[in-house]
Amino acid sequence: MAKAPPTPLRTAGQDAAVAKRVPQTPQTESPAFRLAYADDDFLAAEETRGIRFQLEYMKAESRLREQAITSTVVLFGGARIPEPGKPAWAARNETQKANLEIASRYYDEARRFAQLAALTSRSLDFKEFVVVTGGGPGVMEAGNRGAADIGAPSIGLNIVLPHEQAPNHYVTPALSFNFHYFATRKIHFLLRARAVAVFPGGFGTLDEFFETLTLIQTGRMERVPLLLFGAEFWGKVINFQALAEAGTIAPTDPDLFTIVDSAEEGWDVIRKFYELPDAGAAPGW
Repeated sequence: MAKAPPTPLRTAGQDAAVAKRVPQTPQTESPAFRLAYADDDFLAAEETRGIRFQLEYMKAESRLREQAITSTVVLFGGARIPEPGKPAWAARNETQKANLEIASRYYDEARRFAQLAALTSRSLDFKEFVVVTGGGPGVMEAGNRGAADIGAPSIGLNIVLPHEQAPNHYVTPALSFNFHYFATRKIHFLLRARAVAVFPGGFGTLDEFFETLTLIQTGRMERVPLLLFGAEFWGKVINFQALAEAGTIAPTDPDLFTIVDSAEEGWDVIRKFYELPDAGAAPGW
């Protein structure tokens, strides 16, 4: 975090250190005596939920501002999609195993797409079009890895889940965040987004796609390139035409996103939308 300007007053950190050195008495050992900002039980209480929301938003926001990151390219997609040639660890039966192995090509597409974003970001001093993912495995790992291939920083927005979700090793450590609230995490996904790429995934990916789509559809978010990777996958999973025919969405609403099949095709949509120069081809691996 940015350092506060000099002040003659003692800092909160200094007083917290002093408070730990007071004599041990029934009074000082009581939870009531703890400094409020150094009291984990108090900060995790029901009554302080609003404060925790604010702190989760402010911590990530202050660090991103400190790094002068002004825009991002967001990659959403399945945590269960393996790297090609690696075991389909999430498969629960042979059908899932076969399908996840086929879907592993999207790991490579996500990695290559992130490389293309990072090449443009490099030309802008790594302040614009910075890759951001959910920080976990699968497509998320591929996105952070693609940025790392170029030597570019990338952001990981992890979330505490009942099953452990550690940050993948390609997230820039100084930009590796952890959230308790999905709501504050979602704010940071889209607050700086100049483009959103959605790869095949499960409930979480669908949630992220539809939330982004709804914000654009309702005018709560400026229109940005919204890419769906994998025509065959999305054609099976969601019948957009049926929604339009039913009248529950406008006939033109499917035009709010673009279905693509390759990293180059997807980045070309973004490049044309923002009239960006050609930053070169993804280097591969």
